[in-house]
Amino acid sequence: MQSTSVPARREVTPLELFFDLVYVFAIGQLSHQLLAHPTWTGAAQTLVLYLAVYAAWAYTTWAVTLVPAEDPRTRRMLLTVMLLGLFMNAAIPRAFGDAGWVFVVTFLLIHLGRTVWLLRVGLDRRDQEHWRRVLVWFAAAAPFWLTGAAADGDARLVWWAAATLIELAGTWTAHPLPGRRLDSRQVGFAGGHLLERGRLFMIIAFGEAVMTTGTALTAAPYEPMTLLTSGVALTGTVALFWLFFSRSEHIVRHYEQTEDPIRAGRSGVYSLMASVAGMIAAAAGDERVIAHPAQHAGITTNLLLFCGPALYIGAQTWHGATLFDELPWARLVALSALVVGCAVTTTCPAYLSAVIAAAIVVAVAAFEERRPTGGERAKPVPPHRPRH
Repeated sequence: MQSTSVPARREVTPLELFFDLVYVFAIGQLSHQLLAHPTWTGAAQTLVLYLAVYAAWAYTTWAVTLVPAEDPRTRRMLLTVMLLGLFMNAAIPRAFGDAGWVFVVTFLLIHLGRTVWLLRVGLDRRDQEHWRRVLVWFAAAAPFWLTGAAADGDARLVWWAAATLIELAGTWTAHPLPGRRLDSRQVGFAGGHLLERGRLFMIIAFGEAVMTTGTALTAAPYEPMTLLTSGVALTGTVALFWLFFSRSEHIVRHYEQTEDPIRAGRSGVYSLMASVAGMIAAAAGDERVIAHPAQHAGITTNLLLFCGPALYIGAQTWHGATLFDELPWARLVALSALVVGCAVTTTCPAYLSAVIAAAIVVAVAAFEERRPTGGERAKPVPPHRPRH
């Protein structure tokens, strides 16, 4: 949140992409965690772990948007967070077992250490004020993380969920303290760089989804049904990719031209968080179908197959609506179709559910490819929540 003039777009450095690899590794770990525990409790555990991992990546990415990666101090910070992140993400499968302390200690070292580092690199008065408030909110959540690490079983989930809710509340409200809020309008911020970081991270996340499909394919018998379900999984992944990237240039231009790039950046971070979560769910569903295509889909597989893409599409639809006076009806129809499909195909074979879910996503992607690019002509919505 620098008050000095900064370029809207800045090249993403190789070190930033290298840093992302540790967190894409986490996406694969989370997918396997969800597959290994396909229950409501397992889903809640995966969600809590995912939100912690995403927060570690997102806040670090925001920090590098403030202090460019070309700065030697930033390079050292990134490499340190990368090392800690490797241990944190490796602990994901056993975070609710014997690796709880490893996960929490490395997470808190990243979260608190990076914030203290930002307060020591010479940010301007406005940034210093904001990141002090961030540190207060992170410190408020830390006892819940530590108490959860000391607890066992469901108690650990409860404590960590409470910590996650505190951090989410702080993020969503821009970390307010009594009488202390900031106006984010007309503040120089490299929003285009933050957007590009998110886009590149999503590309790598798609690569992990393709790897998940490929791994499931190599483990399954080479039969016609295996080839069908693998092809359906890849087709759905390609359609999701197309929905994200095919018409995103008007969003890029908005980030470059808006008078409130911080608000646009926050909206993009939230949207990416939900989109990647949807990708994880969809990839886990595809893997279940490839492994057992003829079994009844059931509620678990259907929630992954249909609600994963629904979360993905819904997050991006919301992001577009916050930036432009535009709410594509085709996406609303697709969301409704995914909800209905999830409800009515639970007794169908899993492969049929996968085909229907993929067909809905392909249909909306094909429709958006053919329609005029109305979003590019839409005017940005005036910031209606300027306070940050």
